[in-house]
Amino acid sequence: MTILDTILAAKRDEIAASKAGRPWESVDADARAATAVHGSPRGLINALRRPPGAPVRIIAEIKRASPSAGAIRAGADPAAIAVEYETAGAAAISVLTDKQFFDGDLSFLARCRARVGLPLLRKDFLIDTYQVAEARAAGADAILLIVAALTPGQLAELLGAAHVYQLDALVEVHTVKEAEIALGAGAALLGVNHRDLRTLHVDMSLTSVVAPMLPPDVVLVAESGIKTSADVHLLGAVGAHAVLVGEQLMRAASPGEALLALREAP
Repeated sequence: MTILDTILAAKRDEIAASKAGRPWESVDADARAATAVHGSPRGLINALRRPPGAPVRIIAEIKRASPSAGAIRAGADPAAIAVEYETAGAAAISVLTDKQFFDGDLSFLARCRARVGLPLLRKDFLIDTYQVAEARAAGADAILLIVAALTPGQLAELLGAAHVYQLDALVEVHTVKEAEIALGAGAALLGVNHRDLRTLHVDMSLTSVVAPMLPPDVVLVAESGIKTSADVHLLGAVGAHAVLVGEQLMRAASPGEALLALREAP
C-alpha cells in the first residue's frame, strides 16, 4: 500500500465521521451562505495568471508537517504565517487542512482569511462533494483536486461542485497521462507536482514536459522541490505561471524573509 492509498483510506473514514457530525444539508447551506460570512471569493486563477515578462507568482504554503518530512514547523500559528507571506509578496496562500498526516485543520482557513486579503487554497485530499462544500463554508477560495486520487468521474463531479460553490480548482498531476485526463476534464488551473505521491520521488523536469501540452488559457503551477530563486526562474522560463512552495519557507527562521529571497532575481 502506498502513502497515497493510506491517506485516502484515512480520508474516507474522516469524511464518514464528518458527515455523521454535520449533515450534508448543513454544510451545503453554510457553503451557499459563505459570501455573507467570508466575502466574495478571491479568484485564485486571476491571481496566478502571469502576463509575458511578469515575475513568476508564488503560492506560499502553510505546512506544519508532512508524511515525507515529518514535523516541519510544529505548532506554527497559521494566521501569523499568512501575514508574513502577504507582506512578503505572495500571490496566494495554500493552507494544509489535513490533520492526521500534515498537522493541519479546517479552521486554519477562517483564521487566515480574517488576517489577509489573498486567495486561499484548501490543500487536502478531496474525494467527496461534501469536502468541496466544506471548503467554501470554511473560507476557502479554491480547492486542490489530485488526479491520482480520483476516477475521471469523481474529477468531473468535484469540478462541477467547485463551480457551484464559486471555487477555483487547482487540478494536480504527476504524469503526462494525468495531465491529459485533467485537460480532458476542463481544468483551467493545472498543478504539476514534481513529487510522485505514490513513491515520493521528486522529478523537477516534469513541468517542462507538461507545459507544451497546455492550451494558452490554462494557468500552470509548478509544485514541490523548489528551493531557490534560480528554481523559480527556470520553472517560469519553461512555462509556469506560478510555483507553490511550502517546506522551504516553513523551515526558515523567517518564512516571510525566505519568500522574499525566492522572489529575488537569481
